[in-house]
Amino acid sequence: MKYTGEYFVEDMTAAERDRAAKVESVLTAIKAASADVDRDGQFCTDHIKTLSEAGLLGLIIPKQYGGLGGGLRDLAAATFAIGSVCPSTALTYFFHCSSASRGLLALEAIDNGLFNDDEAPVVKAFAEKVLHTMGRDGKWLANFASESVKSEKAAITISTKATKVDGGYRLNGVKSFGCATGVADRYLVTVGIDGVDDASGLSTFFVDRDAKGVSERQKWDAIGMRGTATHGLILEDVFVADDDALTVPSAFVRCMQMSRGSFVGNQLAGIAVYLGQAFAIYNTTLATLTKAKFGDSDKCIASSPMHQQLIGEMMCDLETAVLWLRRQLQLESAEQEILPKAEVVKRWRLCKGQVSEYGFKVAVNALKCTGTTGTGFSNPSARGLRDMAMALVQAFPAERGRLMAAQMEVDGAEQNQFGVNKG
Repeated sequence: MKYTGEYFVEDMTAAERDRAAKVESVLTAIKAASADVDRDGQFCTDHIKTLSEAGLLGLIIPKQYGGLGGGLRDLAAATFAIGSVCPSTALTYFFHCSSASRGLLALEAIDNGLFNDDEAPVVKAFAEKVLHTMGRDGKWLANFASESVKSEKAAITISTKATKVDGGYRLNGVKSFGCATGVADRYLVTVGIDGVDDASGLSTFFVDRDAKGVSERQKWDAIGMRGTATHGLILEDVFVADDDALTVPSAFVRCMQMSRGSFVGNQLAGIAVYLGQAFAIYNTTLATLTKAKFGDSDKCIASSPMHQQLIGEMMCDLETAVLWLRRQLQLESAEQEILPKAEVVKRWRLCKGQVSEYGFKVAVNALKCTGTTGTGFSNPSARGLRDMAMALVQAFPAERGRLMAAQMEVDGAEQNQFGVNKG
């Protein structure tokens, strides 16, 4: 049996196939709820139990912390497969899994000597809390970094502040983006320490979903990816105890240095969600056109020259998207480094936009193929087009990625990932 994830991640090891089998086992249940997720604009909370019982909330958590021991290849295959049946659920799942970086990169930074003897135990305790929560405890984490404040000098600017008080910190601010608002068991929130006006003050806090002072922003009502609960947090004097905070100066920045790719190094698994959706759009459209027949003949609609031209374009566009992301996965997951990190990041800037744009082209041509029948809001063609439209703007448009890659090529400098709002 060929698992869905193997259409993207080729040559899986036996262990990777075992983990892919666990992903395959949940696809039917996730697909059954996908139309409701899109129509209602609500994450299906039943999926939390489904994914947790399969061990998938700990997919990339080491086995010693109760996880399945997978890596980036496993995560990319999983988000591709889940994205093929319900991209909203896949994107939300990706952001949960991205929380693992707060533990994995921290432990790697310790092993590489980036923390001294006084700092290392504090960092390790926080990292292990993240990993045990996701692995052994099977809990869902949401990861909140982005804010609506923009900067010319950083991809993400942090204006949310943490003020030291007896026994912990008080958090105040607004987080504009982070899947699983109101869904996750706990939140991981990136905050700047009050009085520190550079990236050395960036810190990470565990925030309980129902803690006093935590509320949700306006509900998510986007054109696509509607069931991701991506409406963000409002934090008003939220108390976080010391043992739920990682505030070692520059710990956040030092941990980020450990990633093979951009930022925390697993972002391509987020784009694999959209690749999985493009894959599903193509296959669904082909099946529809092959089954349907012209009213005045016994020929299938897929046999017409116009439809075959569009099918050919979809084949080329899908293959292009696959090859871009497959190459990026190779760069970020190869046992031996193929290119220096700066070159990997540069290609990621390009890859992200290419996958998004070619995947969107697949959706556009699928809509052309299915005609007015496909324009119903809940029709797979219309749903696919709406979901793929979100790929064009997630994080930043492809035009910005090309600009940043060109600047790196010409100037040799990468834009800062995080900055602190001094206002």
